[in-house]
Formats: sequence, C-alpha cells, structure tokens
Amino acid sequence: MADRAEYARKGIARGRSVVVLQYRDGILFVAENPSRALHKVSEIYDRIAFAAVGKYNEFENLRIGGVRYADLRGYTYDREDVTARGLANVYAQTLGTIFSSGAEKPYEVELIVAEVGESPADDQIFRLPHDGSIVDEHGSVAVGGNADQISSYLDQRHREGLTLAEGLKLAAESLARDNNGGERELTSKQLEVAVLDRNRSQQRKFRRILGTQLSRLLEEDGDGSGDAAGDADAEDAPEAADASETGDTADAGDGAAEEPGEDSGKKKK
Repeated sequence: MADRAEYARKGIARGRSVVVLQYRDGILFVAENPSRALHKVSEIYDRIAFAAVGKYNEFENLRIGGVRYADLRGYTYDREDVTARGLANVYAQTLGTIFSSGAEKPYEVELIVAEVGESPADDQIFRLPHDGSIVDEHGSVAVGGNADQISSYLDQRHREGLTLAEGLKLAAESLARDNNGGERELTSKQLEVAVLDRNRSQQRKFRRILGTQLSRLLEEDGDGSGDAAGDADAEDAPEAADASETGDTADAGDGAAEEPGEDSGKKKK
C-alpha cells in the first residue's frame, strides 16, 4: 500500500498546481494551465464546480461521472438534493475502491469539489487525495506538485472579504512561487480562471473569466471595480493545444475537449 501511495503521489506531483479560495462573492478557481482545450476546472451542477490535477484521462473520467450523478439525482429528486458533500462521497468511494484494489493501479489524481452557498459561511470546499479520503477545507486550498509551499503562502495572506481582483492576484502570486523560494511571472494566457459567483442572477453560478476581463482583473489595484464586469460566458476562440500543455499527464486518445454537462444536460423539472 505504501508503494501504491508513493506511485500516486509522484504522478500528482508532476502536474501544475490548482488554487481554490473563497472571496467576497463566492469561490475562485485558478489553475496554471496554458491550454484552452483541456480544462482542469469545470462545472458540475448549478452551484458545484470541480478542479483536479494529475493524469488528465483519469480525472476527466471522474468529472464526467460526477456530471452524470448530479444530473440523474437532480432529475429524479430535486435540484436542491445535489450537493458537494454528496458528490465528494461518491468520488471518495470510487477513489478508495481503486486505491485498495490490487487489480489495477491507483489513480494519479487529486480533486477539489466546491459548492457556493447563500453566504460565505455556507460555502463548502472538499479536497480528495488519491486514496479517497475527504478533507474539509476552509478559506483556501492548493493541490498539485508544489501544493505544500503554495498552501503555506496562502494561509499567511488569505483573509475574509477579498475582492475578486485581490483573490485572483493572491492566487497568481502563490502559483508563481517555485520550489527554491523564487518567483516567476504568470500571464493571463498561462492561467485558467473560473468562479462560482453567488450574486449571479442565473441558477447556474459557474462562469469562466477569460481574455480581456482576466487581464484587467490581474492589472487592477484590488478595489473590486472589476468584480461585476463581463458576466457573459462567451469564451475566446479556442487555441490549438496539445495535451502536454496542461502540465498534467495525458494519454493519447483522451484529449477530447468536450465537457458534457458544463453547458448542456441541465434538466429543469
């Protein structure tokens, strides 16, 4: 079991990190990911989003399974019955079964499932390591190769009531730190950014932040003036991207960039 755990940790460590943190109006997801085709952050359901690092084809299979679980439960019962806690339990069972089974290798993935609530106190963030355990996180969390150093940086600087611009700058600064304590400069083209915005008028709270809006937020002085700008989900024209650009391991043939459930499959009763 120790060998299986070490194998999974090494695979996860090769992936570029993802930061998830609470800000004034919801939950912010920031990933170092230059690819516009292979997403590390995705919508699962109305108020729930998913982020992952590790082997792309493995966490993509888990994401699709989560979308199917959420759609089926929401359609069969009620949309309010789909929760991040329930989804995290499903993922924990799947990862735990695979990790303890001698018939197949453990998944080289680490997941984050988050749900935005009516107030910051109602937000939920769950981290799921490769062995299927569930860690209830508060404030901020990082997963990936440099997660310990990034988490330490975030713990010292994250505070309640951050604006979107302040939260984005903090996340970008933490991702830019290397193992030797130095700093790189990350541009908007190297970041994948999305939010669960509790103030959004639509039932679905997930939206991506792209292009000029992302550049503007990174350049702001943190006064929050850009928080409400550009609520539209229109994405820039996707750039041709190879699976290796995500920084995570992607097997040949798993690079289908479709995200069933992110923009479709949301049934209304």
